[in-house]
Amino acid sequence: MKRQENIYRKNFSLIIFFLVLISVTFIIALIVSYSLNAKYVENEFSSKKIDVLEQTIKPYNDLFQNKIPEITSYQGFLDSTSAAKYTDAVFHDYKFVKKVVFYDIEIGKQKNNAVVKDNLGISIRSMYQFWPKDGHVTGLRIWNTTDEPDFNQMAIKLGNYIALSDTTRGSTQAEIFRSFYDVKPDKISYSNILRREDVKMFRELEKHGNLSSFYKQNMMTFFLDPYLLKVKNSHKELYQDISIQPVVYDPPDNQNGNLITEVALPGAFSDYKLYFSSAPNYLNAETNRRFMPIGALVLLIYCFLVLIGWLIYRNLNANIKLFKLQYDFINNFTHEFKTPVSVIKIAGSNLSGDGELSERQRKQYGKILNEEADKLNELMNKLLSFTQLENKSINIKKEEINVEVFVSSYIETFRVKYPDFKLKFKVLDIMSFYTDPVLLGSIFQNLMENAYKYSHPQKKELSITVSHGKKNIIFSFADKGIGIQKNELLNIFKKFYRVENQYNQNGSVGLGLAFCKELVNFMDGEIIVNSKVNEGSEFIVTLPYEN
Repeated sequence: MKRQENIYRKNFSLIIFFLVLISVTFIIALIVSYSLNAKYVENEFSSKKIDVLEQTIKPYNDLFQNKIPEITSYQGFLDSTSAAKYTDAVFHDYKFVKKVVFYDIEIGKQKNNAVVKDNLGISIRSMYQFWPKDGHVTGLRIWNTTDEPDFNQMAIKLGNYIALSDTTRGSTQAEIFRSFYDVKPDKISYSNILRREDVKMFRELEKHGNLSSFYKQNMMTFFLDPYLLKVKNSHKELYQDISIQPVVYDPPDNQNGNLITEVALPGAFSDYKLYFSSAPNYLNAETNRRFMPIGALVLLIYCFLVLIGWLIYRNLNANIKLFKLQYDFINNFTHEFKTPVSVIKIAGSNLSGDGELSERQRKQYGKILNEEADKLNELMNKLLSFTQLENKSINIKKEEINVEVFVSSYIETFRVKYPDFKLKFKVLDIMSFYTDPVLLGSIFQNLMENAYKYSHPQKKELSITVSHGKKNIIFSFADKGIGIQKNELLNIFKKFYRVENQYNQNGSVGLGLAFCKELVNFMDGEIIVNSKVNEGSEFIVTLPYEN
């Protein structure tokens, strides 16, 4: 037994070590996962600004790549009315465009107030300025067109394209951008793209045309305000504040320790940047939000491992208790067998010895053999009956019994068996009922034996009361014995369980009360106990009343 306990003690130490190990691992996992999560959020703070940039400049890209090239579809035939209609759509869809200047251009041999390239003059025929006002477009013709640097720049590009472009193939995107676009800070100039036939026509005009001949061409300059560009914060969980600032913007001292990053705007907004700022607490909140499911998963794994450890502990604990019960049962059962077997062996040796025995001695030894054999038989029958009850292999044989006669018979039997046992009983308001007398007798036998066994020598008293409830018959067995401690009350009906006291050192296998409990349950009844240490115990058996 001692060796077995040492084995279990080692197992418990391993379980404790296992729980400590997974607890430390759990804490380390939480710390590491939180740190990695915080680092990941910081990295996203630096990288996700590209997403915000793309969403913010999406309208600008649409203007540059789609809306502005629509001018080419007019093939130089835009006038002030159609230009106003076009710019109205631009102001409606692109709020960051604050002004558009429209140039109605003529290309011919007229060289007054013109940009001249290889005998061709490119001049402004008329010029209009448009701007939004109260949801509508407002236009104004500009009469003084002598000093227009945007026009002059685009005219030089246009003249070079007419003079140098290869008409045997289409122009590349790089050639188109170089010749028909002029992107400067806060503005974009654009002239409609010439076809190869247009270039051939202009070259023919240069060689053979007269002074009065000319062709129309259109050009527009779009003036942009970057502060009207709507910032689209697609990662609000990362960026607390986003603003548009000049590239040379020098932020004030960062006394609050805010995280800061920036990214330059492209094209006509190249003098500006998106400026991102977030307070530490703001990013900590996002870190905590992302950490919650990770922490919950780690906690779930930890709880699962703890549950496994607890189940192992419970199993080992149950095995220890079961082993102890089995050990006590075998030890006590062996003792119960050993005493009568020893007596039988001694009596048998005397009977078979060489010495002559008197008639009285033979009868005495015969009586001893019968009594000890009866004890062995009773012990075996009790164990067999308990097994049959557990397997429900016993049939209840009910018959009508007279309550007072039944109780009196057991009272008389125990008075003869134990002369110092003070017994009394009373039957209240009941004459007879139907039950199995053998099973009920076993209950009486065990409870009365216990009352005698667990009482002080001077207080071996038992009072039996039988009463009638609504649908039940109630048997009360009240003694003045040693009593049962409160923490033992839940265990006394368990198989092989014994209360440790001076009256229970030997001679009990822990089956008596467990046998009573099984009998009562088998008879569809109930047994409870009330007890106080050194004052006594009362066992109350309630059975169905059938008249």
